[in-house]
Amino acid sequence: INALLTVGQGQRMGLFAGSGVGKSVLLGMMTRYTNADVVVVGLIGERGREVKEFIEDILGEEGLARSAVVAAPADTSPLMRMHGAMLAASIAEYFRDQGLRVLLLMDSLTRYAQAQREIGLAIGEPPATKGYPPSVFARLPQLVERAGNAGRGEGSITAFYTVLTEGDDQQDPVADSARAILDGHIVLSRSLAESGHYPAIDIEASASRAMLNITDDAHVRASQRLRRLYATYRRNEDLINVGAYQHGSDASVDEAIAYHSSIMRFLGQDIGEAVSFRDAVAELHDLIGEDTGASLA
Repeated sequence: INALLTVGQGQRMGLFAGSGVGKSVLLGMMTRYTNADVVVVGLIGERGREVKEFIEDILGEEGLARSAVVAAPADTSPLMRMHGAMLAASIAEYFRDQGLRVLLLMDSLTRYAQAQREIGLAIGEPPATKGYPPSVFARLPQLVERAGNAGRGEGSITAFYTVLTEGDDQQDPVADSARAILDGHIVLSRSLAESGHYPAIDIEASASRAMLNITDDAHVRASQRLRRLYATYRRNEDLINVGAYQHGSDASVDEAIAYHSSIMRFLGQDIGEAVSFRDAVAELHDLIGEDTGASLA
């Protein structure tokens, strides 16, 4: 995330994931290793067992020391789940108004939308898109837009909202709506998780809309070159794996094959491994270098 999907203070990102691909672990790593002054976690509509597990096992003492956790599990009323999400945003706003840098983690935006769907249908709203009434899509930006920066030099809320893509469907109406109102999206891939690669971030499908404005040109060039190498390998992966590709047929594919193992090591990170922004960018430059004259045209 630091090297290829750089996030600025006050940015609002979506974490798009199905079940069981390492979403909660990634959130816990953010909580423990962030430079933010305060972390606010909203656990909205998740299983009750997950709340205790997240606090004790994933957050741990180190993460909990500077965190505020708001939990509204799945067995609570839809009004309580919606209130839980809004309360987490209010707590984050309180600390931002004190001039602090706040990291807000909301798990999940989808459960918030489902709670509003239950309420909307109960009061007679017509189902519009896949059973979701229109009020759902009006409520989402009202919650998301509460994050962001205060005045220049004052506090900020940097927010990550998880979005459940059931059946890994990226065109789910809530996912589609969230993608439009957020400042970027990080997509977790089931195939990467199943192959044991964590965090299972699909860098081809992920993007940070603020990255070009908050990073220097050398960083941008290096990240774009790594993306091109990665994408070239993925496009030709089947041919390479079955031995149908002959070395020397395409210079760009040869280069992608040469870099592939190093890129995959760079993209992997152990749950107990902390990598600062400065270290991540330095590793990126060491791996790819700033010279993009041999770009994969």
